[in-house]
Amino acid sequence: MQILFITLLLIVTIILALISFLKSPRFGKLPSGVRLERIKKSPNYKNGAFQNLSPTPIMAEDVKFLTVLKEFIFTKNKKPVGVLPSIKTNLLNISPNDNILVWFGHSSFFMQIDGKKILFDPIFSKASSPVSFTTKAFKGSNVYTADDIPEIDYLFISHDHWDHLDYDTLFKLRLKIKKVICGLGTGEHFEHWNYKSDIIHEMDWNEKIVLDNNFIVHTVPSRHFSGRTFRRNKTLWTSFVLETNSSKIFMGCDGGYDTHFEEIGKKFGGFDFAILENGQYNKSWKYIHMMPDQVIKAAKDLNAKRILPVHSCKFALANHRWHEPLKTITDLNKNENLNIITPLIGEKVDLFDDSQKFTYWWEKV
Repeated sequence: MQILFITLLLIVTIILALISFLKSPRFGKLPSGVRLERIKKSPNYKNGAFQNLSPTPIMAEDVKFLTVLKEFIFTKNKKPVGVLPSIKTNLLNISPNDNILVWFGHSSFFMQIDGKKILFDPIFSKASSPVSFTTKAFKGSNVYTADDIPEIDYLFISHDHWDHLDYDTLFKLRLKIKKVICGLGTGEHFEHWNYKSDIIHEMDWNEKIVLDNNFIVHTVPSRHFSGRTFRRNKTLWTSFVLETNSSKIFMGCDGGYDTHFEEIGKKFGGFDFAILENGQYNKSWKYIHMMPDQVIKAAKDLNAKRILPVHSCKFALANHRWHEPLKTITDLNKNENLNIITPLIGEKVDLFDDSQKFTYWWEKV
């Protein structure tokens, strides 16, 4: 009887601890009230959740869990053995006339264009999960902190997964952010984290907002999903098209390949620069992440003059080798001759210099 009592007490304790953990601020908050009513009016919200344009299962057909598990166990070099090289550009002291992009690893980057400072999906934490002992950042990939970031005109968030919407980073940055641009529902997280509601701009697909004179943002579809807990697709995932006086830039969300890339390319007449996800992929989940050959195809669909492949070199969230995304896409590009750039973490990319060259730095790690 005493053993039964102890067992029940232990189970109750674990349940209460789990409930308390899930109520931690870092999990954010689901949309409610007026925000939820707006979401319900979206043509992309059906049956209580946001939907992709095409049917999009998380796992591909005939995928067996044991096969994926075996691959996870036996894949070697998912993390680099050494320290990733980097260049730490001083973002607090850049000229207001510079038009640059600085990649932080994974999908995070800083961009200054036409005098405006932009931050995209920043994550400076040591892990991309609610617990610090899993999915740790690679050594050398965390050379920047929130303290290194200047005052930001526009913060863009593609979706609310842990590796794109990082609580610790965003909480530290909250006093530096002038405006937040995100998909429908994501603003609930920001308000929960003490961001002022009047700086948050939530958008549905195929909407546009004029942020400043001749500084326009369009939201365009992606093929992915959202959620920070077991409840999925309560907030919208989205890519962005940025139009300024000088450039037209595609800022891509995570997502699988589909016809939307060709449609976006035709609608906007091509792009000067495109940031596309290329990492954490697998044929077992090919509908929610592009394979490298599909990244090439998407870049061509978008008619992008210059391409930055991201979503790699910081976290091991898939079963491929850590350097495989960059190696594979650059190998494939030998037959395509697209202008694919591969900067180091922190290296300054001149947005207007199409001739700028970068090394295959991962070969030396």
